[in-house]
Amino acid sequence: MDTVQAIIQQQIEAGTFLQSVQQGQQQVQQADAANYGEEEEYEDEEGTYKGKRSNTLPIWGNQVTMNLNTLVLENIRESYYYKNNLVEIDSFQTLVEQIFYQVKHLEPWEKGTRRLQGMTGMCGGVRGVGAGGVVSSAYCLLYRLFNLRITRKQLISMLNSRQSVYIRGIGFMYIRYTQPPADLWYWLEPYLDDDSEIDPRSGGGDLMSFGQMVRLMINKLDWYGTLFPRIPVPIQKEIDEKFAERKKQQLMEEEEWQEGEGLEKEDEEAKVLPKVSKCKHHLRHHHCRKHRKNCPAKAKRLHAEKVQREMKKNLEEK
Repeated sequence: MDTVQAIIQQQIEAGTFLQSVQQGQQQVQQADAANYGEEEEYEDEEGTYKGKRSNTLPIWGNQVTMNLNTLVLENIRESYYYKNNLVEIDSFQTLVEQIFYQVKHLEPWEKGTRRLQGMTGMCGGVRGVGAGGVVSSAYCLLYRLFNLRITRKQLISMLNSRQSVYIRGIGFMYIRYTQPPADLWYWLEPYLDDDSEIDPRSGGGDLMSFGQMVRLMINKLDWYGTLFPRIPVPIQKEIDEKFAERKKQQLMEEEEWQEGEGLEKEDEEAKVLPKVSKCKHHLRHHHCRKHRKNCPAKAKRLHAEKVQREMKKNLEEK
């Protein structure tokens, strides 16, 4: 009898063999569950069940460059901050902490460092092409997150972070650069009405809501001197149609809300009695509107009679 069989025999005699088997099954189930995201069931727009979304995110486009502009990518790889600090970091949480402390904007270049003077020919002044500058910490961290291959749960935690708006912003940029265009609506649509504010511009001056920023990412290729990956025309048409349907649905909901509010106001007006104000001359009078003209005249007459009585009394005393 070998060692394994001896251990099993001891567990059977002690009555703990079934417990060890169940514990092993639970560990396997937990390991399997770790490969899936928070969204257990995935259905398409028609409601067809598609299974479970994997916790491992797909990468769309170039698997090495993250679809970044060549000049931006070269400056990231040659950056002192990237080579001497970020390359050694293998922890997602540590990178998030770096975003919290280091990122103050979402542009690819630090303010005032990008040089365009002296550029001539076809490259002169072209957006995304230039002599470069000091690449921003935001893009260095974005590229490091890409090389770390963050999971679906980690990306969702960035999108819903309450620590820093720039943690959320880099999460949205990660989606725009790396996720398949067909999945952009799934990722970004829930945040179209997010009114939390962020300023992506280096040095400030471009304050916007997250909803506005998400719309820019979907509808525009330009992003502060660089370009997002191009969305295929058929998918862009589908996204435009979804925007139109969403706007139509919002208008219908707003009309229904206004109609419901109007009915509620009518019911409230029918229930509430008219407010009656009391006059200063006759506070115990409960129908002051009816006697609004009479009360002051009566008060004036009573005052005059009182004065006459006092004058007559004074004359009699003399």
